[in-house]
Amino acid sequence: MAQAPTEQQPALKAGAIGFVDALVIGLAATSPAYSLAAVIGAIAAAVGVYAPGALLASFVPMALIATAFLYLNRVDADCGTTFSWVTRAMGPWFGWIGGWAIAMTGVLVVGSLADVGVSFSLRTFGADAAADNAWVRMPLAVLLIIALTYVCILGADVSAKLQNALMVAQVGSLLAFAVVAIVKAVSDNSPLDPIDPSLSWLNPFGAGGSGLTTALLLGVFAYWGWESSVNLSEETKGASSTPGRAAVLSTVILLVTYVAVATAVVSYAGTTWLTDNAGEEEFVFAALADLVMGPWGWVVLASVATSAIASTQTTIIPASRTGLSMARRHALPAAMGRIHPQHRTPDVSTWTVAGIAIAWYVGIYQISDNALFDSLTALSLLIAFYYALTGIACAVYHRKHLLESPKNLILIGVGPLVGSALLIWLLVLSVRDMSDPENSYSGTSWLGVGPPLVIGVGIFLVGVAFMLFWRVKDGRYWQEKAGLPDPDVVHGLKAGKADPDGLEG
Repeated sequence: MAQAPTEQQPALKAGAIGFVDALVIGLAATSPAYSLAAVIGAIAAAVGVYAPGALLASFVPMALIATAFLYLNRVDADCGTTFSWVTRAMGPWFGWIGGWAIAMTGVLVVGSLADVGVSFSLRTFGADAAADNAWVRMPLAVLLIIALTYVCILGADVSAKLQNALMVAQVGSLLAFAVVAIVKAVSDNSPLDPIDPSLSWLNPFGAGGSGLTTALLLGVFAYWGWESSVNLSEETKGASSTPGRAAVLSTVILLVTYVAVATAVVSYAGTTWLTDNAGEEEFVFAALADLVMGPWGWVVLASVATSAIASTQTTIIPASRTGLSMARRHALPAAMGRIHPQHRTPDVSTWTVAGIAIAWYVGIYQISDNALFDSLTALSLLIAFYYALTGIACAVYHRKHLLESPKNLILIGVGPLVGSALLIWLLVLSVRDMSDPENSYSGTSWLGVGPPLVIGVGIFLVGVAFMLFWRVKDGRYWQEKAGLPDPDVVHGLKAGKADPDGLEG
């Protein structure tokens, strides 16, 4: 077994990427085209023409939690993000389970993303029959995961170069689709049921009722992933400031993109068609591709393909860096903390995440493709949990400094706590909805409730069991005590210093 990391062992490659690279990685991790395609039909079914407003409302908790990431990263630029911050603020028990939640989100979603990437790549080239054949698609998805994992091993700079190219293709495709859809809608050149767009669609409370709650849950899933840039903090120029700024800006860019494309889709297709096709997930875009773009329909398919492929890679990053951070502090086996001497990336942790993700993808698919979708639904539990935990940790960590200035009170106190409260509310509603088997893709009962709830709760219970086991085997991490930030650091934040830790250099 590899020895625990020490100062003599290789470190992550500092300064490997810059602000633009971090921003692109944060955007890519959300998989904008895939996320929009997956949720737009269901959101329209829930709130009708107010789908853009629901996405606007979903942005609020994301922005507030992104602010918590920004300020926590300034006092602790650790690639383990939530794991490290929550440990500092609230102690090792909460910190460990927060790190587990991050790692498990990657395990749940990587296989599905690769599956969609392969499927839409095949459809882009007209190979629809192959895309519909699981025995063609699944091996290709596994090979894609392996290839992208190897790119992750080569270094953050290599990953960034690939992501830059994929993001340009993805955003360009989305913008072209949105512009053409809106033009055709307002000119009544849509074969569906076009509606002229209106500013009233941006009213997040236009629909109200339980429909808004459903739409908000879906919106949180659509925004999830922007924090991947912060997981690369130790490999970014200006480690304590650049990743946090990139994360905040990525949420703003996502807001603009999502609202624009949602407006275009609702305007072009109308709510009736979207509601009727809400169960088709990402294939809503596939169905609209030829209708909107004509012979250029492959552009839309390519946007979803590149989105899913890009996110497959970037979703491995948070899980692998979290594993590294946990191993460095003896919260996981020492082998997970190994850093490749040449590429200076956490190779063991990265391959471990990929291997477990492949096993989950192949195993859950043997139950049914609907079970795979149910495992994605379970993601909302993990996402809401560790985002909310991070917001609480921000306020707790800075608790003795919140009243030193209005900026401190709002940005590192009230804001993160409000964001956490909103996410906890959504978490409770998620549990309520998931308890009904009829709300699952499978439509079957597991242990008397819906499969997504069983999967989500099961992952937490496995995490608790492993945590207790590791606490007995190696208790060094549990000797850490929650602490408070250095007052000089907080005063630097209050004064607006860009790099209070002096890490920028």
